[in-house]
Amino acid sequence: QVQLVESGGGSVESGGSLSLTCAVSGDTGHSSYMGWFRQTTDEAREGVAAIDPDGTTTYAHPVQGRFTISRDNAKNILHLHMTNLRPEDTAMYFCAADTDTLASVVGVRIPPGNVHYWGLGTQVTVSS
Repeated sequence: QVQLVESGGGSVESGGSLSLTCAVSGDTGHSSYMGWFRQTTDEAREGVAAIDPDGTTTYAHPVQGRFTISRDNAKNILHLHMTNLRPEDTAMYFCAADTDTLASVVGVRIPPGNVHYWGLGTQVTVSS
């Protein structure tokens, strides 16, 4: 089992920045592939960014150039640094982990059951 705990969400004005952190524990061998997703009004979750064990990153088009995903393998931490935030970025953000790449679902809305491990989420609210 893998446990994921997000932190760092909050409320900012449009144009502001936030950094999210996901602490990974448990069987980290099952969490080599990681990503950030966001959810708004329904149960589907949109892939925002993904990172593979070799550091390869993938971003959804709406966040390219504004969001940066990174990982600290020694500390088992995943980060998402978000800049120039917009009201449409308002959502619950989830850390995700899987045994296969999440790059294929970046920019795609998926049911939660399609990914092995999820955190409980952290709310990001951007006001105009």
